[in-house]
Amino acid sequence: MKIDLTGKTALITGATGDLGRVMARTLADSGANIVIHYHNNETKAKELQQEIVAKGVSAMIAKADITSEHQIMGMKETVSATLGAVDIVVANAVIQYGWKSVLEQPASDYESQFQSCVMHSVYLAKAFAQDMIERKQGRFIGINTECVMQNFAGQSAYTAGKRGMDGVYRVLAREVGEHGITVNQIAPGWTISDRDRAAGSEANESYSSSVPLKRRGTDQEIANAVLFLASDLSSFITGAYIPVNGGNVMPAI
Repeated sequence: MKIDLTGKTALITGATGDLGRVMARTLADSGANIVIHYHNNETKAKELQQEIVAKGVSAMIAKADITSEHQIMGMKETVSATLGAVDIVVANAVIQYGWKSVLEQPASDYESQFQSCVMHSVYLAKAFAQDMIERKQGRFIGINTECVMQNFAGQSAYTAGKRGMDGVYRVLAREVGEHGITVNQIAPGWTISDRDRAAGSEANESYSSSVPLKRRGTDQEIANAVLFLASDLSSFITGAYIPVNGGNVMPAI
């Protein structure tokens, strides 16, 4: 079965990152036009744009600070003028920081995670949901994490931010569902990316031994889940938090 997203436009925040690049390629391979969001790495964004266009779809790059409502609204106007309305929004970007214990973690790191997980999601909804409501269709896909169910030492700021994101997405799912819009989250585990392949660090027995499938997932497997949620195959799924981590965490009913 081939998923066909021809005629759809997908925005991926953090599209130049390890997971974002693969998401962009995967959605483009299914026919979607791609908005490549970036913050600092314009060179990588342009390289990805060329790669996406070579697949026979349209692509544009869009620079914005995901913690700025003004910049996200500006990005929305630019995208609308260039590619038209956005059908699929993937909230993938997040601010990186050094993990420390609660007692040692600077308050600024909690603030950055709140801004890049919670407010990032809110600003995307404010910018793109209204067009989806008018067209009676759309997809919001948030990239969450297995960490929110693990609560391991050192994860507090990241877990707090992503748990806040979870709350926003579940409420948003209820608020826009009547308009044919689905809102879901994917929770990757510790995922193999090109960075691991280049370093030869794909294997990690201490992590994989706790995973029922006894391995780490790949960037392509995360992108495949994004593709599924972006497609009509997921038309009756909303408000879901879906771990893509080989069973390392299992939400219970």
